[in-house]
Amino acid sequence: MQEPKTEHLMSKLRRLQQAKNTLESEIQEATSVRDSMQKELETLLNEVYSLEGIQQEKEELCQRLQFQCEESERNVVRQLNENKKSKELVEQYACEIQELKLKQRKQRMIFENQLYQLIDQHKKLNSVFTQERLPDEMASAENIKSQLSSVEELKLVQLHDLAKALEEMKNHNQSVPAETREDETCMLPGCFKE
Repeated sequence: MQEPKTEHLMSKLRRLQQAKNTLESEIQEATSVRDSMQKELETLLNEVYSLEGIQQEKEELCQRLQFQCEESERNVVRQLNENKKSKELVEQYACEIQELKLKQRKQRMIFENQLYQLIDQHKKLNSVFTQERLPDEMASAENIKSQLSSVEELKLVQLHDLAKALEEMKNHNQSVPAETREDETCMLPGCFKE
């Protein structure tokens, strides 16, 4: 027999190591799958317990609802008897409602007429105050504002002149003897000698 070659043995060893690594990874994967399935089983068991509790609550609720349904049926019979008595009142109220409807119709017509009048007034106002006329209105307002400002400035100048003249008059009166004051004419603008 010939002894196997070293290279042949090494390649066989490598293949075995690769197979071992593959088996180890498959084992790890199977373990993780087993763990996840175990967790899923626990989750499902918890869900089963929860669903059983919910089922029990639903059964109790169903029993209560059946009792309430029977009670409701008795109430329906009682209400039917009461409804027979109420029909007469309903007919009486129907007449009153008809009268109220007629009154409301009259009031609505009055309101509509007032509304149409307001709409017409609004249209007239809208035609006066349109977006196209806004620049002209603003220019007119600016013009009036500038006129008022110039009038105000003129009045302030006149007021200043009057105050100045009054001050001069006071100074002049203090320096002149009392006899000559009566003979002097008024130095204020707008004063005339009689």
